[in-house]
Amino acid sequence: MNNLNYGIIGNCKSAALISEKGSIDWLCMPNFDSPSVFSKILDEKSGGSFAFIVSGDYTCTQKYMKGTNILCTQFISDEGSFEVLDFMPRYRTLQMDHFFPAEVYRYIRLLTGKPRFRVQYEPVMNYAKETASHQKFADYIKTSSCENIKDNMYLYSSLDFDTVLNSEEITLEKEEFILLSYGQKLVSIDIDRVYLEYQRTKVYWLNWNNRSRKFIQYNDVISRSLLILKLMSYQDSGAVIAALTTSIPETIGEVRNWDYRFCWIRDASMSIEVLLKMGHQSAAKRFMGFIKRILRSKSDSFQIMYAIDGSRTLREEILDHLSGYENSKPVRIGNAAYNQRQNDSLGYLMDVIYNYYIHFPGTLDEIEEMWEIVKNIVKTVSIEWRNPDQSIWEFRNTEKHFVFSKVMCWVALDRAVSVATFLGKSEYETEWKEQAEEIKNDVLAHGWNEEIQSFTQTYDNYDMDSSLLLMEQYGFIDPDDEKFVKTVERIKQELFHEGLMYRYKTDDDFGLPSSSFTICTFWLVRALFVTGQKEEALKVFNELLTYSNHLGLFSEDLDFDTKRQLGNFPQAYSHLALINTALLFSEEKAFSKFVRA
Repeated sequence: MNNLNYGIIGNCKSAALISEKGSIDWLCMPNFDSPSVFSKILDEKSGGSFAFIVSGDYTCTQKYMKGTNILCTQFISDEGSFEVLDFMPRYRTLQMDHFFPAEVYRYIRLLTGKPRFRVQYEPVMNYAKETASHQKFADYIKTSSCENIKDNMYLYSSLDFDTVLNSEEITLEKEEFILLSYGQKLVSIDIDRVYLEYQRTKVYWLNWNNRSRKFIQYNDVISRSLLILKLMSYQDSGAVIAALTTSIPETIGEVRNWDYRFCWIRDASMSIEVLLKMGHQSAAKRFMGFIKRILRSKSDSFQIMYAIDGSRTLREEILDHLSGYENSKPVRIGNAAYNQRQNDSLGYLMDVIYNYYIHFPGTLDEIEEMWEIVKNIVKTVSIEWRNPDQSIWEFRNTEKHFVFSKVMCWVALDRAVSVATFLGKSEYETEWKEQAEEIKNDVLAHGWNEEIQSFTQTYDNYDMDSSLLLMEQYGFIDPDDEKFVKTVERIKQELFHEGLMYRYKTDDDFGLPSSSFTICTFWLVRALFVTGQKEEALKVFNELLTYSNHLGLFSEDLDFDTKRQLGNFPQAYSHLALINTALLFSEEKAFSKFVRA
């Protein structure tokens, strides 16, 4: 069963998906959202890949180097064995800047005997629209698009260039390397340089991981999820992407295929909140910088999502020439959801901003600049909360009064009240508190259905929605409130199936959902836990962890029957929820307050 058995490497600029047999099947350069140079994951025949080919006598195993985002794939047979250490360099320079070029190192280390392999280097540029040509120079191979000579990249290797390009058999007798770089290198690339880049990158990730809070239970899965979330933050702007891929289907053969290589305010805010909670304040500070840059004036409107450089227009396009993941068309780039109305999104952002004020004693101009954003959010929410929207689930052709959207509007005003209190702005505090109370009363009056004894998806239907499980987490309602307890029971009764959760069972733009949205099962675990059903919560959580891929990574969705992973991958949403849920069952390791990690 194909279970998205890929490892991820990256450096907060771009990222690659590497199969469990060591094939790079997805790589965009120079940035996360750039056109792909390898896209086999979206077209088995013509997408292009960068692989090591061995005979059927070899077995392959894969793991991360502990505490890092360096991926190790081992090839083992009776005649010999070797490993490939894949990484994208990232470390601090003497000037304390970050070095993170758009390039992939493939460090090949001999383990035993005389193993044999072939290199299959088959780039196809611009989402497999453009074929590639190769020119050999003394130190590198220059690979260029035949249709656009400006689109090129550089391959450096200790292996013979003709042997690589012709995919001839190689007998490994010593350490070797391959480096694929978007830019031409200005330093000599040899095995010593590769070893140095490997060690620098390893030390960077080990240091970063060491600064995270540590736990007695579930520490390894928490650590891996944190490393994934960090990898998905874009260094140049502070944006955080929702996933590294586009168009991995929610259900095989259906059309729920979207491009997730963008910064949703909702997903990014949740990710930043988790990173902040786990001891990584710098990521939160960069994200606040991103928010300030995309809102350059008081008249700027809020969008639900942005490109990683802050661009506002994310035009959606279908790539008909690609067959899609397991022939699931269409393949899309861009995302038309950017112009949707989703009234919940500003609630998450305000929650992060509140934490920003608590954790960052910024300069006066920074605090004042953020205060203007707070007031802008409140003005927007005060107008929009009464209007129907397209909800957290991004219904494309439906606008209704979604209950959870109203709840998050309340969160936006509630956190704004806390910010005003923190800053001593009592006049704003009083006004905003009244508005928050108005929203809350409206939800309690129209969102609660007395007939079925539960909150419902919208003001005018009887449907359940997993997002309602978050009402308690964001402080809208107490966990022991009878209305919340009954809502949890009702949601579990209607949406919990084969150990996993539906988002909802409502007809949307594409029919009925047929896969489980992974984060919703994590939400159920928390809801069970806070309502006193701790044993069942732990059981569901432990079972859910077994559905990850071979490296502990989660995508967006899971198949109810087979439990295979579906949807874009890896999904920040899933990993941030994993961390939050694991904390319910984890005890933090105690360190002396005098000891700095």
